Amino acid sequence: MTISEVRTHRVSAPLHTPFITALRRTTTVDTLVVELVDTDGRSGFGEAPQVWQVTGASVAGARACVREMLGPRLIGRDPDDLVTRCAEVRRAVAGNEAAKAAVDVALHDLAARRLGVPLVRLLGGTTLRVPTDVTLAVGDAVELAAAARQRQADGFGVLKVKVGTDASTDLDRVRAVRAAVGPGVRIRLDANQGWTPREAVRVIRGIEDAGLDVELVEQPVARWDLDGLAWVSDRVSVPILADEAVFGVRDLVEVIRRRAADLVNVKLAKCGGLQPARTLLELASAHGLGTVVGSMMESQVGIGAAASLVAAYGTTAVADLDAAWWLAWSPVRGGIRYDGATVVLPDAPGLGISGLTEAKVQAHA
Repeated sequence: MTISEVRTHRVSAPLHTPFITALRRTTTVDTLVVELVDTDGRSGFGEAPQVWQVTGASVAGARACVREMLGPRLIGRDPDDLVTRCAEVRRAVAGNEAAKAAVDVALHDLAARRLGVPLVRLLGGTTLRVPTDVTLAVGDAVELAAAARQRQADGFGVLKVKVGTDASTDLDRVRAVRAAVGPGVRIRLDANQGWTPREAVRVIRGIEDAGLDVELVEQPVARWDLDGLAWVSDRVSVPILADEAVFGVRDLVEVIRRRAADLVNVKLAKCGGLQPARTLLELASAHGLGTVVGSMMESQVGIGAAASLVAAYGTTAVADLDAAWWLAWSPVRGGIRYDGATVVLPDAPGLGISGLTEAKVQAHA
């Protein structure tokens, strides 16, 4: 059996609540879903989210990459030769990691479907439940406190607070969240590159001095400033998580060499899919770095793949996979669901997705 067709579907799904960070504000998930169809009629799905401000990926660019470069290399090829197919995808073009991730995940989904096993079993795991944090979008102290209480009531025990828009008031925001939820909830911060190194040290030391018990701080400085990241890491006690600073293996090697961070956030759309993500997790572990698996603003397709990876490989800190929780409706039939603070993987072949909600997507064969 071979791959007979490569389809792309443009998806724009609304969020139930605006998502605001130091880099952007969005009210929708805009993404490209890639569908690989074999000659038996089975489909495998993957996703390339549009994130202009972080990866530079766009739906139009990912679609062009899949249609013109990646897809033609797959037609007529054996989808069960998974390692070779994924290697061919990685070599086909420079950059375009989101498009590569979509095809990589679709290949894994299709391979798992052909074997009749959930994706997590193809990856070597068995559990179907993965805990996640939930993000509190940027807001003032009063807004964040109210959101924190609501998310705590929703059952989330790990809150990721978006900071980095105003270093002079970030400490007050964190203090308000801690006061709202008490000591039983873990708080982590994500500055999304919003601080200078000096601002980062000042704010984080203020948090430490106030005893606010922050679990970690994610990407406090600009992604290109590894010297600044290392400078911050050396001067604070709270663990520092590298996110935008690490797209692929070479980035992680440099972070390790400079001892610039304590943990790394692995995202499929940054690194190019499940195969490179596994390499990053293993490399980080071998060098004593902590790990988190996160996501962009993605649908159940991308979150299902990332959660399957966590279920098989594990991480040292709770995963950051709440993105599809923000959606007002699901653009796919089947797939993952949320049970409070847990991503529940379907006990079905592959990602467990039977198709897209066609009335709500634009399909391009």
